[in-house]
Amino acid sequence: MPRRREIAKREVLPDPKYNNRLVAKFINNLLKCGKKSTAESILYGAFDIIENKMKDAVPVEVFEKAVSNVKPIIEVKSRRVGGSTYQVPTEVNPSRRMALGIRWLIANAKERSEKTMREKLAGELIDAANNRGGAIKKREAVHKMAEANKAFAHYRF
Repeated sequence: MPRRREIAKREVLPDPKYNNRLVAKFINNLLKCGKKSTAESILYGAFDIIENKMKDAVPVEVFEKAVSNVKPIIEVKSRRVGGSTYQVPTEVNPSRRMALGIRWLIANAKERSEKTMREKLAGELIDAANNRGGAIKKREAVHKMAEANKAFAHYRF
């Protein structure tokens, strides 16, 4: 965190296939060792699987619904007051909200039991769009923790 000035956020260019910035951001988070073409093929393959499983659904809409369902509204941050540490509930910044949602979707897709990453990601996106799955459980756990520590909200900074 710089002390002198605020660093400007870089604008992510939309992906070439769907012309969507959220899809491009997701691909960038899915990257491993700089292999963007592999990450693109995984996500686009997952979109094909979603299209086959859900006949009437548009894959990008299912994806956007999944990401919006997973985004946390509040989270807890550790705050040290008088020698003891409190878990203080705070509202999540919109850019961090998006980053956490994407991160949780990818992490929970990796933990699934399907065979390929495309199938895992498609399953997790469908589950998240229907308000179930590992990423939704993670968001619920974060919200529950914030609700439990609501008494320390006056320590908010």
